[in-house]
Amino acid sequence: MSTPQTFQRMTQRALKHHSFAVGAAIVLLLVISAAVSLFWSPYPVGDIDIPNKLAGPSAQHWFGTDSLGRDIASLLLVGSQNSLLVGFIAVGIGLGLGVPLGLLASAQRGWVEEVVMRAADFTFAFPALLSAILLTAIYGPGLVVSITAIGIFNIPVFARITRGAANAVWSRDFTLAARAAGKTKWTITWEHVLPNVASVLIVQATVQFAIAILAEAALSYLGLGTQPPNPSWGRMLNEAQSQMFQAPMLAVYPGVAIALAVLGLNLMGDGLRDLLDPRLSRTR
Repeated sequence: MSTPQTFQRMTQRALKHHSFAVGAAIVLLLVISAAVSLFWSPYPVGDIDIPNKLAGPSAQHWFGTDSLGRDIASLLLVGSQNSLLVGFIAVGIGLGLGVPLGLLASAQRGWVEEVVMRAADFTFAFPALLSAILLTAIYGPGLVVSITAIGIFNIPVFARITRGAANAVWSRDFTLAARAAGKTKWTITWEHVLPNVASVLIVQATVQFAIAILAEAALSYLGLGTQPPNPSWGRMLNEAQSQMFQAPMLAVYPGVAIALAVLGLNLMGDGLRDLLDPRLSRTR
């Protein structure tokens, strides 16, 4: 089957998979919002208009204004940049360091595998929040602290997932045949193991991306993440606390944005799992 036909068939399968289609649409909307906000937003996010604070939705302010008179729609649009940035870099750190460690542990076995896995267990003792607190005490709060803390947490996650999936591949007949043919462990890892665990890693990456968005929002809510004047969905929730009875929608908008982003990524990951592994495919 030619490449265009294969791509067309995969596209048709993806569109028929309800979870993937809905999740991909939500994620695409998030990406478009972040891209558009790079060069346009209804109002500059730093504009303060005290006389119009806590205004309701209108033609001028689609979602109203906050306690400082800032446009909520603009804050949500620009805030999506931080969520995507943290997700991409934190997941990239996890993939870039965790996958090689997992492949190394699986290929070498013995004491190498034991050292890598025990190091992963030790890192699990420092979740993103605790790591962020430690880093904040040294370097101060900021977006870099959030990215670093979440990225460190992702490394053992991908290391363990990769090692488990790779161990299954090493026991397959085609891998044993490659070893019998005289191929080195690293050649087998590159040519056979990594391609066969790629689908698992792609699905896990979408899950970790969703977790990264939640973690960034939590860190910003606690004042450890994105700092003013840069907008953040988590900090918008924090600032809405004092206005819960006067303007409850201030908390609803960023909360819905976070929930939709996480829902979209989880649905897309669920769909990718079925599409990339036919054994897990099921009728919906």
